[in-house]
Amino acid sequence: MTRISDRTVLFADLRGSTALFETLGNAEATSVVTHCVNALGGPVRTQRGDVVKTLGDGLMAVFESATPAVQAAMQMHDLLEGMVNRGSERGASPGLKGLRLQVGVARGEVVEMAGDCFGDAVNVAARLLDHAGDNETLVTIDVLQELHQDVQLRFRSLDKLVLRGRVEPVQVHVLGGRRATGVDLAATQFGDVAAVQEPDGLRLMWGGHHRVFASLQMPVVLGRSPQSAFCVDDTRVSRSHARLDWHSGSFQLTDLSYNGTYVRFNDGEIVSLRRGSCTLHGSGSIGLGGTPSDPASACVSFDVLRFADTQPQPLLSLR
Repeated sequence: MTRISDRTVLFADLRGSTALFETLGNAEATSVVTHCVNALGGPVRTQRGDVVKTLGDGLMAVFESATPAVQAAMQMHDLLEGMVNRGSERGASPGLKGLRLQVGVARGEVVEMAGDCFGDAVNVAARLLDHAGDNETLVTIDVLQELHQDVQLRFRSLDKLVLRGRVEPVQVHVLGGRRATGVDLAATQFGDVAAVQEPDGLRLMWGGHHRVFASLQMPVVLGRSPQSAFCVDDTRVSRSHARLDWHSGSFQLTDLSYNGTYVRFNDGEIVSLRRGSCTLHGSGSIGLGGTPSDPASACVSFDVLRFADTQPQPLLSLR
């Protein structure tokens, strides 16, 4: 029987499962991943949703409305965090400690047929995972607008993203409170810090491409896709490889790829991102799919711009 209805679609995907197979072997890793995916189905059922199917290291579920879907996503993150923490206390393998969860939620008309679901909302929810970083939940504007105001405040806008296989961009929001970096982290560790002037822009350079992005133009996706805001046409680069956000007064870089993103700052610091994030400061290089020290890797130069730094400063009077 075929039924057409408005539903909220959720896709959840475990990242880091490859390391489990490397450290535990196929049989034990399969058991761990299957256990985790089955456990993620618990919040779906608690929120009166239906698990449509499991997808190896993830699942697809549908809900009657947006609120229970988002509540299920939040519970999934809490559940996985608890499983990883308990495993760490018991000396679990580094592979288990590296498990992360990405969730995409969209709402719209869905065709339910033969135990499966099809439609634009299904495709959008699945493609949102391409743009999700570690432990992030991405939702469309249609989902956000159905949520209670206090829940809406937990999300921040990523503006419009171009999703793979879709012509029209989609307004996307990300669940906040996931990480603290840069000045935010300094404040939590050392108390109040002196006010830092927000950057005015970010300059990216690769080959003959040279562009300056302002905070209002964020997010910016770096990738091989011609639809990426900053296209890097290289075989080692994923279609949507990394995402630049404006958050808490700074530019943040999030890896979205399987090959990783590497940042080398001009002060010598090197940061390796595997579905992780870091705050960009000063200037340096972003290696997409390989380290900046590898001549074969696609390397994007960046400069965080503060226009006040280029203005002549008044002379101090001597007394």
